[in-house]
Amino acid sequence: MKVYNYLRETLRERVSDGAYVPLLSSDEMAGRTLVLIWPQLGDFDSLEYAWWLRHDWEKFQAAGIAVRAIGIGDRAAGQKFAEFTQLTADCLWVDPTASLHCDLNLYSGLTIDWPVLRPSQAAWVNLMLMCTGIASPGTLREVLRGYTGDRTAPQLIADDETVDDTPLPPMKGTFFRWAGGRGFQRPFELATLRLRNMTEVLSHWSTYVPDARYMTQRGGTFLFDPAGDLLYEYRDRGILGFAENMSYPLNFLFGEEGIATQDGVVSCEAASDLANSVL
Repeated sequence: MKVYNYLRETLRERVSDGAYVPLLSSDEMAGRTLVLIWPQLGDFDSLEYAWWLRHDWEKFQAAGIAVRAIGIGDRAAGQKFAEFTQLTADCLWVDPTASLHCDLNLYSGLTIDWPVLRPSQAAWVNLMLMCTGIASPGTLREVLRGYTGDRTAPQLIADDETVDDTPLPPMKGTFFRWAGGRGFQRPFELATLRLRNMTEVLSHWSTYVPDARYMTQRGGTFLFDPAGDLLYEYRDRGILGFAENMSYPLNFLFGEEGIATQDGVVSCEAASDLANSVL
């Protein structure tokens, strides 16, 4: 199955207006299009990937890259997700039963059928096992990276930013300087953002996860050129493994220091000029 054709022909509910339309339309394919197929909208991976989109949103606009994302859930889940992540609902779709994920043969995660448990309960057990690394390679390493820091990753919390929506006391971004410095991902910085995501989801669990049977389902990333040819593909292999380079999940688009264009990567200074002209 050609992924591009499938995404043009298959209808799913768009969060912004509730219309059942394809993720891709020939009328919109003026430039490259990034399609993100997420697990449950209440999943760590979905929320963290959305954070990176917002973090680099001006780069997407400057490079003329359209974004289309779909996650498991209903429209109410999508609306709550868009509100929290500040991701525009116009680029967000939902699939309540993960049928799109199944059709594209994305990794379903651990799916042991525990005879004494209902499907939703079995999904919980399987998810907990995946969190320990079972059938989810790299998960424990990625959890540890959130606490120990990563000098190859960018700084995540600005010095003047305050993180105040976790069970912990409010923390200014400058706090993390004492844990290691500035200009890179400091110890506990990523773990703090993940704690904020977890607090949000647990506070609105039934909205984010209307059907727990699909909690182990993983997603994928697909980048298409204007002709519909696949330029890049990545299929998730486990929890907290939604990108080939978790230090900078959008590395395949923007590289270490630049921004992607149709011809390659330009410098940050050129990207800034381009962004100003577009915006």
